[in-house]
Amino acid sequence: MAKLRRSMFFTLAILALIFTALISISLGAVKIPLEEIIAVFTGSGGGTNRTIIFNLRLPRVLASALVGLGLSVVGTFFQGLLRNPMADPYVLGISSGAAFGATLAIILGLGLFGLSFAAFVSSLLVVFFVYIISRSGRKISMNTMLLAGIAISAFISALISLLMLLNHEEFNRIIFWTMGGFNITSWNTIAFSAPIILIGSSIMYVFSRDLNVILTGEETAEHLGVNTELVKRIILILGSLVTATCVSIGGIIGFVGLIIPHISRLVVGPDNRILLPFSGLVGATFLIFADTLVRFLLRPTEIPIGIITASFGGPFFLYLLIRNKRNKEGM
Repeated sequence: MAKLRRSMFFTLAILALIFTALISISLGAVKIPLEEIIAVFTGSGGGTNRTIIFNLRLPRVLASALVGLGLSVVGTFFQGLLRNPMADPYVLGISSGAAFGATLAIILGLGLFGLSFAAFVSSLLVVFFVYIISRSGRKISMNTMLLAGIAISAFISALISLLMLLNHEEFNRIIFWTMGGFNITSWNTIAFSAPIILIGSSIMYVFSRDLNVILTGEETAEHLGVNTELVKRIILILGSLVTATCVSIGGIIGFVGLIIPHISRLVVGPDNRILLPFSGLVGATFLIFADTLVRFLLRPTEIPIGIITASFGGPFFLYLLIRNKRNKEGM
């Protein structure tokens, strides 16, 4: 019975993803009917609509789906690994590192590829620095890593604020990037990001069973043959790589990796072998939906996608805090 329910939930999630993607492709300055979209995909349609779909909307839908999937999968793993329901993919300073690299690229006028590459490299450098600080011998202290990430994020945020004050002409562009968006997505962006996000998420999924065992306690996991320190390193490296890639193509999009794992856990349960792929599907659907809203709500003006995700994520975060407080008071 449980397997049947899970199969039903996965089927619904896949259908919701397809439906949301079609709606996102349809809506915009030029509305494209569903039958025309199908005609274009089957090869019988053409003209202006074909150009709009393949050059503008499809890359954007794919980018938002990839970022939603990547952030959700990493958020699920980090919440389990750190044993902290408030953890998200940016907890190790990844977002601040990416924002610093992007800020420098914008100020130096490096262009779109330069911006993405600078954000990618700087975020990985920050994570590597956090990793070195939290390492003691052959072991990694997750608490030290969490605190180091918070401290470095605060320091880098101060540097970014200073750079923004010294470069008024680029102020708006930096602010818009730090709030996220897919308005400058291209096929080159997809070609760069898709392999890293999909392969990284797939390799992490291989360790979903090990994560289940680690959640019962590290000593128990080691007695059962799980190399906990190796699993930690692999998940942290791959999670950071996937998150850095997501940030480099979509900017800093908060709350996706926080709320989607919780919602998915309520639906399919805590088994990471089921939870991870389901979170990926729900995350992809949610971010496509959010990206559709940013284009539709105040058209023709486009608002940063971070405003939409924060509108959903902020209240949900408060709900988690209140629920955790009640659970502690009830103990």
